[in-house]
Amino acid sequence: MKAISQDVLGGPEVLKTVEVERPVPGPTEVLVRVEAAGLNPTDWKTRAGGGFLRDKLPFVLGYDVSGVVEEPGVGQALYKPGDEVFGMLKYPDAHGAFAEYVTAPSRHFVRKPAAVDHVQAAGIPLAGLTAYQALVDVAGLRGGQRVLVHAAAGGVGHLAVQIAKARGAYVIGTASAAKHEFLRGLGADELVDYRDEDFAEVVRDVDVVLETIGGDYGPRSLRTLRKGGTIVSLVLGNLDPDLHRQAAELGIRSEAMLVEPDHAAMRALAALVEAGRLRAEIAAALPLAEAAKAHELGETNRVTGKIVLTVSH
Repeated sequence: MKAISQDVLGGPEVLKTVEVERPVPGPTEVLVRVEAAGLNPTDWKTRAGGGFLRDKLPFVLGYDVSGVVEEPGVGQALYKPGDEVFGMLKYPDAHGAFAEYVTAPSRHFVRKPAAVDHVQAAGIPLAGLTAYQALVDVAGLRGGQRVLVHAAAGGVGHLAVQIAKARGAYVIGTASAAKHEFLRGLGADELVDYRDEDFAEVVRDVDVVLETIGGDYGPRSLRTLRKGGTIVSLVLGNLDPDLHRQAAELGIRSEAMLVEPDHAAMRALAALVEAGRLRAEIAAALPLAEAAKAHELGETNRVTGKIVLTVSH
């Protein structure tokens, strides 16, 4: 089968189309024919710097999958050949979505909602699970609470806005002014143009902050939170001991997290999609062979929503 691989770290030019053996599903796994695979910032960061995979070259990147079950493994009872599914390969070690086929435990997938195509579905799993787990599982976001979502027009951000609204929260987002109309269309209640305003000066009494950027965004976000609030960082290095100490002194809970496969959360996301309450904004859909171009686009950090690779068979 064809896959996009790299045997050195570096720029997008290190990505090459290669022929590799088609994987075989193990017990309780499924072999999925990939129709579309979503990109996430972790993909281009890992391509350049290795991250968790530094010592595992060569590797095939990609975690978001939407496709069709080709072959069930022994003991797998959820799906049959021909079923359309979408889901996330285990982050960070079970990568490999930028290929014609993948295998994974059956419960890492759920049935693809009929309301969306494979391109739309491929834009949801990793970013959607990240937002859902951070807001719902870690922060316990409830109706009527106020949530601040940083980089609200990004991959995680724009899905977080919709998930928070679906839970009845008041949503404040930071984004450039050009993206405010888009975010209002997703339900954002209040928007801050980070280029012209300091969010830490204008946002107050927030219950939950979803911190997706790093740098000084963590310490500054503490000023927006009420006592008893929660900041969840998706940038692990941003929640250093000093920030934990500052948060504790203010009566604020600070947490950092990585996304995990989650069958129940994927079913919840699929239900939101079916209900018309969650959609992935697709900034670009490019063929698998143009993975390098997709990485270049992602690294501009100006993409609204998600980039997806399409796979032809």
